[in-house]
Amino acid sequence: MRLPLIPHPTTADVGGLTLEVEVRRAGRVLSLEYALGGPVEMVRWPEGAARVHSDGLWRTTCFEAFVGAGAGYVEANLSPSGAWAIYEFDGYRDGMRTVEAPAPFIVMRQAPGQVVLTADVQLPPDATGPIGLCAVIERWDGAISYWALAHPSDKPDFHHPESFALELP
Repeated sequence: MRLPLIPHPTTADVGGLTLEVEVRRAGRVLSLEYALGGPVEMVRWPEGAARVHSDGLWRTTCFEAFVGAGAGYVEANLSPSGAWAIYEFDGYRDGMRTVEAPAPFIVMRQAPGQVVLTADVQLPPDATGPIGLCAVIERWDGAISYWALAHPSDKPDFHHPESFALELP
């Protein structure tokens, strides 16, 4: 299933960029393919890094997924650098802790006018709820835009329960 992400209306001008994500869930594995199109040369891409867990990836260009898990949710941050982070929350921005999980398999491909990031993320057993798909895109000038399936708040907030807008079988 391929879905468009939309930029939050209060964030930086996206300068002709488009963003779509293809998503599939097979058991505990969430497979994601983010396709950023348009003038991708205007985007600040993190430098390549080892496939290691790293905090603060959302401060620059980063692709993210949120999945309902019991009364809380799981957040996966996937950097084009290869770094990643998976967190679990007990409730809205509450009880954050790192999830011990295998490193997601992240691949980034670039062609003129398009960058594609694919990742397979192994989720905790209880992460079977609704999904929020989103991204942070930073331009070379430092301006940031926030993209998601839905923006239920007047400020960008990927943790907002109503931003978990996708139900998958």
